[in-house]
Amino acid sequence: MSAQIDGILQVKLPVTDLARSVPWYCAVLGLRLWIEFVEDGELCGAGLIDDEAGFGLALRDRRATVSAPHLRGFDVVALRPTSYAALEVLAARCADLGVEHSGIQGTPDGAHLDIPDPDGTVLRLYHYTGPTSGFTGMEMRDGAFVGTYDTPRSLA
Repeated sequence: MSAQIDGILQVKLPVTDLARSVPWYCAVLGLRLWIEFVEDGELCGAGLIDDEAGFGLALRDRRATVSAPHLRGFDVVALRPTSYAALEVLAARCADLGVEHSGIQGTPDGAHLDIPDPDGTVLRLYHYTGPTSGFTGMEMRDGAFVGTYDTPRSLA
């Protein structure tokens, strides 16, 4: 039975500087500031939203998190663009804004674009074209794709 969840409302990312990160995320992803959170007189978080797609990203001041996590180089979330052309638009927007990115990288099941935020946390935009029915394992070595497998290892 399904959990009857309609979707993910937001993903929350820790940042070191809300005043730097809010406009960066708004500019790069075309989001708008939706909500802010002030705790004990301190601005601790902000919610950003894409009004058309209905998804949100929340940013939380790292000093106001439980363990002050550092996610440099880690892709916490993979966002699904509407098309390969959308990846091209995002790569061009990054170039126009002077924002570092990986360039569009082909994979056996689509293509992705990695964009590190101001803290180095990687936003992965993945145009996935593979099947979602069944199971596919993907194996990487030293950051490079090696191959696929069809027997789950996590359920062994």
